[in-house]
Amino acid sequence: MKKSLVFSACSAVAASAALALFGAGVAAADDYAGQTFADASSAASDAGQSVVVAARVGDKLSQDECLVTRSQTAPFASANDGAHYDSQVQFYLNCNGGYATANNPGASLASPEGREAKAAADEAAAEEEQQLAEVSTPDE
Repeated sequence: MKKSLVFSACSAVAASAALALFGAGVAAADDYAGQTFADASSAASDAGQSVVVAARVGDKLSQDECLVTRSQTAPFASANDGAHYDSQVQFYLNCNGGYATANNPGASLASPEGREAKAAADEAAAEEEQQLAEVSTPDE
């Protein structure tokens, strides 16, 4: 009885180790995630793929300014009619804005995208403030 229990436990450990070594899938990086739609669609076109917007969230930005949150590259079958596609990429877009505020949705400031968008907005606001100060201050 003791031998079969030890043997069963060893078999379970060996199977788990084999699964961890050989059965684990490798996550592929998304080449388009984090880019604006304009940049990502240009890159996809350069790669010979046609672009389809699979989903869009928000309405604060024009489509070219929307961020690609993820993409799905062919081959895949259409959910509508089952047709097979080979040279197409589907983009999932976030058009809420660069970063979230109390009044507007967007990327979290805890994310790299949100921090980058907030820093760019702060820089643009500082430049605008400086230009307004130069215009409103008379030369002596």
